Amino acid sequence: MISSNDLRNGVTIVVDGQLWTVIEFLHVKPGKGSAFVRTRMKNVKTGTTLERTFRAGEKLERATVDNRQMQMLYNDADGYHFMDQESFENFTLQRDLIGDPADFLKDGMVVDMQFHDGVPIGVDLPAHVELRIVETDPGFKGDSATNVQKPAKLETGATVNVPLFVGEGDVIKIDTRDRRYIGRSS
Repeated sequence: MISSNDLRNGVTIVVDGQLWTVIEFLHVKPGKGSAFVRTRMKNVKTGTTLERTFRAGEKLERATVDNRQMQMLYNDADGYHFMDQESFENFTLQRDLIGDPADFLKDGMVVDMQFHDGVPIGVDLPAHVELRIVETDPGFKGDSATNVQKPAKLETGATVNVPLFVGEGDVIKIDTRDRRYIGRSS
């Protein structure tokens, strides 16, 4: 059991028999009345989001989630294939279970996979990944003076916005949480 006061981003709880991961939370103490916790949660299986309010101190069932390091082997029509780093057991996850971060999964990448009751329920990518640009418009000398951006296609097939001076073949660092360009890799 977990108190609603202990809710944090990334905590997985059981609500109405389903697994929910807390995306956002806010402790509210109004001047009149009792305190409460306003949350926004994502359903682990369906991906739908829900806003829910809990009384301060309300007891909730915390889901037991195990994290294991997995290596991404490859992806195909069946899904994304991962291998456990310790037992060498293979798991296949569908794209909808991984979500948008699947755009940044690269063969050989090591990620944390969450398991609930022995069943994989999600994947946590590193906060930053380095990927090569395979297609973008050419940049010109002096393009770094403005904050204008252009789309660039990465080796994984994802498209992100980059500054004008970045060109094809450059390896760039990307924030996987908000798809933001951070900088060129050295």
